[in-house]
Amino acid sequence: MKPGIHPAYGPVVFRDANTGNAFLTRSTATSTDTVEWEDGNTYPLITVEVSSDSHPFWTGAQRLMDTAGRVEKFNRKYGRK
Repeated sequence: MKPGIHPAYGPVVFRDANTGNAFLTRSTATSTDTVEWEDGNTYPLITVEVSSDSHPFWTGAQRLMDTAGRVEKFNRKYGRK
């Protein structure tokens, strides 16, 4: 790798905005917000809207799509004449 062309890679805390769950990982993302972690160190804080803690696929709260209603709506709008 060439020196000086890659972004800094370091520890960052990501917090889910919906559930408040936070986890410490490494990333190139940066932030001016900081948080004191469980180990007593201060890390940059990135707030995300959706994480595996709140995503419907991972929580099992998926909604079923009303495909019949969508087909009927399509047929009313573009139906055969």
